[in-house]
Amino acid sequence: MYTHPQHGGGEEVKELRRRAGAWLKNRRTEVGLTQRALAEAVGLEYYTMVSMIEAGRGRIPPDSYLAWANALQMAPAEFVRTLMQYYDPITHAILFGEISEAGTAATDSGTSSAKTAKFRVV
Repeated sequence: MYTHPQHGGGEEVKELRRRAGAWLKNRRTEVGLTQRALAEAVGLEYYTMVSMIEAGRGRIPPDSYLAWANALQMAPAEFVRTLMQYYDPITHAILFGEISEAGTAATDSGTSSAKTAKFRVV
């Protein structure tokens, strides 16, 4: 049985979340937003939640992807596609068939590379 890579607390998941957070922080600073301004724009009560996400200790819930994409001045599809590299690299590789920054790949035949084998099957 497949276990979703983001539902565990392993080091690989933590590293992917840290990398997602670094990407989000970089994008936030590129568009000139503070953590507080971003929190307001996406409807978060506390700006510290942005800090937690950027530090890799949380993740953006899918029901707020559109708000985050708009606040970060990105097309929603581009935002989700990039975020998926970190939050769900196996699905990203299957859908887009390319090597992602998160380190997974899929070949043209639809089979995933050995890099994706790091996620456990139980």
